[in-house]
Amino acid sequence: MSDLKPLDDGRLAALRDGFAANPVNRLAMNAVTLGGIDKVARNYDRARLLQRRFSVTVDNGKVTSQARSGRCWLFSSLNVARFVAKRNLGIKDFEFSQNYAMYYDKLERANYFMQDMAALHAAGEPENSRLVQHLLHDVMGDGGQWTMAMNVYEKYGAVPKDLFPETASSQNTGQMNTNLRAVLRQGVARIYAGEDADAVVAETVAAAHRVLTIHLGTPPTSFDWEWTDDEGHFHRDGEITPQEFWAKYVDAGLEDYVCLVDDPRAEHPKGRKIGIEHLGNVVGGAPTEYLNVPVEFMKDCARRIMADEGIPVWFGADCHPMMDRENGAWATDLFEYGSVYDFDFTMDKETRVRFADSAMNHAMAFVGVDVADDGKTTRRWRVENSWGDKIADKGYFTMSDDWFGEYVYEIAVPKSMLPKDYLEALNEPAIMLPAWDPMGALAR
Repeated sequence: MSDLKPLDDGRLAALRDGFAANPVNRLAMNAVTLGGIDKVARNYDRARLLQRRFSVTVDNGKVTSQARSGRCWLFSSLNVARFVAKRNLGIKDFEFSQNYAMYYDKLERANYFMQDMAALHAAGEPENSRLVQHLLHDVMGDGGQWTMAMNVYEKYGAVPKDLFPETASSQNTGQMNTNLRAVLRQGVARIYAGEDADAVVAETVAAAHRVLTIHLGTPPTSFDWEWTDDEGHFHRDGEITPQEFWAKYVDAGLEDYVCLVDDPRAEHPKGRKIGIEHLGNVVGGAPTEYLNVPVEFMKDCARRIMADEGIPVWFGADCHPMMDRENGAWATDLFEYGSVYDFDFTMDKETRVRFADSAMNHAMAFVGVDVADDGKTTRRWRVENSWGDKIADKGYFTMSDDWFGEYVYEIAVPKSMLPKDYLEALNEPAIMLPAWDPMGALAR
């Protein structure tokens, strides 16, 4: 470390003099300190010319709100599911209980984590290894993936929201998660201290169950289902379990979907399956794996699902770059940060992934696309978000097609859409990446 150079008085003076030498810097400082960088850098022409019209639209009604939680992957997957359910029920206003899905995800994740950590301890993995420390640090967040959501729905089904509504903690998960982390970390510490692992796992999962039930309530195991459709006809289904409800009303085969990703790194070839070590939620559930494909194939699949099947498409993206949250827009040139800072931002998608500048962090649903006259070329996308209806177009965002290419990483599609070589690749062993790889980032 002796070769590191401090910021001495001479270097500081040179930085100050260099800044002052360009009067544009002072104008930028005056504007940004008063109004904030996004108001100053916003590309007025690009913003006003980003059209909000789409040649294909899927109407999914009023948007949902995940409030102060990281449940976007559950909200967005249930937004796809509720579209199917609404169509089957003949109603326009319906929402699944995201609280119910989170309850069982977190309970299953507690069991998955504790058993995984016990196995690592038994295999001789030291407590201060990078892997153990990463897993301890990353435990019990709200984030997840499409496959993890399907694991929950396949095992536990789903219930209407009014039968297991939101609670204070489901809408603001911070304190509950902090206490759950402490419960789980204490369990791991006991295992590494030499206590019987099986007993510790059982006691810790039981403690996590108590915490979850106290914060979120006791989820129903069955319920009486009756409703009135939009034509005024009353229906009674009688007593039904959440699993039966899911199987009967969400009959679009979502459980058989495949996750496609665009991993831009050259060492991970297209047409190969990628897996993430130690990433999952339900023991015995489907592993978290993706098929690495070109982003143009992802666009084509999303377009065809909406145009041909008429249902929304789940996807994951790095939502923060070039986002106008208030007006609900994404475009690669929506903000001219480089002009304000006098700096060229030149990293491409692959470089951003390699150097921790970008990863999937938010999940939403495509509900519209504008297609050129050739019937194939996509121009822009309509997005159903889960941030409430007080922003954007009553909660719906518009995404430019070039932004899709740069910042969308994952979509879920029916396996039947895949060509023969991709189907064959699904049967091959996955390229396993370490737990901390950016392709293992979770949507929050």
